[in-house]
Amino acid sequence: MISSINLIENKKTNYITNKKQIDFKGGAGSGSLRFLDAFIKSQENLSSTRFIQDTATNWLPKALLSRSKADFWEFTFLEFLESGLFYYAAPFFGEHLYRNGLFRAIQPKNLKEDIAKNLPQSLDSIKNSKLDKGLKNRLITTKSGMVVACLAIPVLEYALSFAKNLFTLKVFKVSDFNNIANLNKNKKEDINQQKQVETHAKKELVKAGILSAAGIGAGITLAATGHRSDKIVKLSEYILEPGEKLAKLFNKAGIKSPKFEKFLKDYLKLDFENNGGKLSLSKGQLAVICTTGLFGYSNAAKDRGKLDFYEVWTRVPLVVLYTIFGSSIFDEGFKNILAKKGKFPELVKKDKNGIINIPSRSELPKIAEQLAKKNNSSIDKELALLIKQKAIITGVPYAFGLAVMGFTLSAITRIWTKYRYNHQFKNNIAADSQNSQNFVKMSPAFEGFRNQVRGAKLSK
Repeated sequence: MISSINLIENKKTNYITNKKQIDFKGGAGSGSLRFLDAFIKSQENLSSTRFIQDTATNWLPKALLSRSKADFWEFTFLEFLESGLFYYAAPFFGEHLYRNGLFRAIQPKNLKEDIAKNLPQSLDSIKNSKLDKGLKNRLITTKSGMVVACLAIPVLEYALSFAKNLFTLKVFKVSDFNNIANLNKNKKEDINQQKQVETHAKKELVKAGILSAAGIGAGITLAATGHRSDKIVKLSEYILEPGEKLAKLFNKAGIKSPKFEKFLKDYLKLDFENNGGKLSLSKGQLAVICTTGLFGYSNAAKDRGKLDFYEVWTRVPLVVLYTIFGSSIFDEGFKNILAKKGKFPELVKKDKNGIINIPSRSELPKIAEQLAKKNNSSIDKELALLIKQKAIITGVPYAFGLAVMGFTLSAITRIWTKYRYNHQFKNNIAADSQNSQNFVKMSPAFEGFRNQVRGAKLSK
């Protein structure tokens, strides 16, 4: 018989699975309700949510404001591969390649099913379960080994900017950012710079392959043998949830803040999220991948000139913050405004610690049922109203983030880069002119030649 952990919270989230849910197949406004319903559901899947946000925020504005064919295709190459790494690589590696592949194969035959079934459970759930200690230890070190093996993802993200440089060089035969951004009208390329871009890119790609293989090997070793040592089991707990351990240290030091504690636990959590029994991307994993990508962008940009480097550090840090936190930067403020004005009281509630979590889409039918009894109306009508309200709560910060972080940031970045180039160009002309004048003043040979010419003219 397969041992499994039955979590109380799982029962809570599944209480409506047998209830009838609205399908919006008919009636006035059904099309808009279907759209809003799909939007809400997409926002509750971190991978899908962030992929859509990233594409809308990063790719679309740059596509509309692209400066050349090379510019368009290199950021298209980068954005879609990068989004795939950001949002789908961790779940794919964790759920398919590791959980049901490599890390299942290394387990004892009699424990394969037990471990595979319970891997999505949280660290606390495993530690507090009634499973025997040996199985608990194997689960903890296997989960930790999978996280270590996923080192391949941030490593590949770092290397992706170098792959983009190589792609642009091989396809469009350009390596100078001034030419890619259509700033330099003569399009002259420096052969030495092209060689440097190619050499460095290939070196980083090879290094990424070696580090990825090393991470996978270390992860498999940890999963296969780590359960034998209590110290390694303890280390595995730190690897999975460093934010949890850090929050406890702050509490011991007298620094107690529920919001700060939640932030640490969410964004410094390297373990996977449990999405209905499947491994999915956590906020902490996304934060690591994005931060690594920033430094990959920066290092690769150095090879192509100062303006590429400056543009990266003008735009990318803000994009990284937006990618990690999504529209939540604006979300909290908007919810506070709604709570203050008493809007959507069934969904937006506030206590002394701030806004209480907004009910998920799966919880709306139960709320609609309660409201229908209270208001003497139909469940479908109340549910449709709740969906519209939740769409506003989610959609307004989302749209604001798209407008500000998407089009505005892309436009400002391009204008600022153009300004820098023009300013640099004028400075170069002024410097060349000054050097020429200085040569005339300082060179005795040139001064003597000029005096002879003047003397010849006067004698005439």
